[in-house]
Amino acid sequence: MKLGWPYRVAAGVLVGTLVASRPVVAHVDYVTDGPGDSVAVVKFLLSVLSEPVNLTLLIAGGVGVSVATAGWLRYGDHLKDVTVIRRTLQSYRPYLGWLLRLATGLPLMGAGFGGYFFTPSVPVEARLVQVTLAFLLLFGLVTRLAAAAGLVIYAVGLVTNFPTFLLASEYIAGFLGILVVGPGQPSADLLFRRLTLTDGTVMSRFRDAPTVPDLLAKAGVEKEIAPLLIRVFLGLNFAYLGVTEKWLAPGQALQVVEKYDLTAVFPIAPEMWVFGAGLGELVVGLFILTGTFTRSAAGAGFVILTTTLFGLPDDPVLAHVTLFGLTSALLITGSGPFAMDRSVIPALRARFSATGRVDDAAAAPGD
Repeated sequence: MKLGWPYRVAAGVLVGTLVASRPVVAHVDYVTDGPGDSVAVVKFLLSVLSEPVNLTLLIAGGVGVSVATAGWLRYGDHLKDVTVIRRTLQSYRPYLGWLLRLATGLPLMGAGFGGYFFTPSVPVEARLVQVTLAFLLLFGLVTRLAAAAGLVIYAVGLVTNFPTFLLASEYIAGFLGILVVGPGQPSADLLFRRLTLTDGTVMSRFRDAPTVPDLLAKAGVEKEIAPLLIRVFLGLNFAYLGVTEKWLAPGQALQVVEKYDLTAVFPIAPEMWVFGAGLGELVVGLFILTGTFTRSAAGAGFVILTTTLFGLPDDPVLAHVTLFGLTSALLITGSGPFAMDRSVIPALRARFSATGRVDDAAAAPGD
C-alpha cells in the first residue's frame, strides 16, 4: 500500500526525532531546583534490574497486563456498557475541532503571558505572537491558517532550541489535528461559512471563493487522518519523556521521588519508582503511537496526567492542558487508519472471543 504525504511526513519526523534526540528533562524540571546528582544511566538500570524484588514486581505487572488484555479481548465486546461508551464517545465528533482548539489555544495563551516560548524550559518573550495565535484558535477565526502559522513558528523554535523544544511536541499534534479537522462547532469560521452558504446574505457573494478545506481536499488530505497524526506525535511525546527524563536522566527524577516522599505512597526503592514511571509512559506512548487499544491507552495516559496533576501540586497545570486535550480527542476518535486496532487486534479478538467472531455493531476501531 502506497502511503500519502501525511503518513510519510509523520514517519520521517518520528524516525528523525528518535535518532537525533539526546537526554533532556521536562516536567520534572518544573518541580525541582536543579539537575540533581549525576547518575550513570547503565548503573541506574543495573541497580533496578539486579534487585529480585524489582524483577518480581515487573514480571507480576507484565502478567497482570497480559491477563487483563486477554480478558478484554474475550469479554469486552459482550459488555453492553462498553458498546454504549463507544457510541457515546463517537457522538462527540462534531465537537472535536473545538476540543483541539481549546487544548492548544489555552496553554499557548498561558505561554504568551507567562513569558516562555511553548515550553517553560524556553523562557523567551513571545507574547504578541503566541497570544494572537491563541486568540484566533480559541475564537475559531481563520482557524486552519492560525494552526498552519503555529506549525511554522513551532518549527522555527524547534530548529533554534533542539532538542529542548521536543518537550512541547504535543503542540505538533494539536496544530495538525486542527489543520485537518477544522474549527468545528461552535466557531466564528462556522458562523461565516453558514452566512456564505445562505442565499441573500452579503457573504453569499463570496460563495465560490476557494476555501482551505477545498485546497486540502485537492491535496488528498482528509479528516480521517487526524487521529493518525495525533497518535504519532502524542505517542512520541509520552515515549520520549518517559525515556529521556526518567531513564536517561534519573538524577533529577530521583529528586522528585524524594521531594514528594513517593516511597511512602508505595514502598518501593526510589530507583524503581523512576524506572516504573518511565516504563509506564513508554508503554502508553508506544501503544498510542502504534494504535494498539488506542482508547484504552489514551485513557491510561489521561490517568497518568491526572495523577501527576494532583500528586505534584506545584507542577504547572498549563504544561499538561494540551496532553489532556489530545488524549481526550483519541478517546473520541479511536485509532484512525494504519493502526493495530484495525489489523491485528480484530484478528486477536476473534480468536479470543467466546463466540469465535467479532460483533461489528459492538466493536469499534480504537478500543
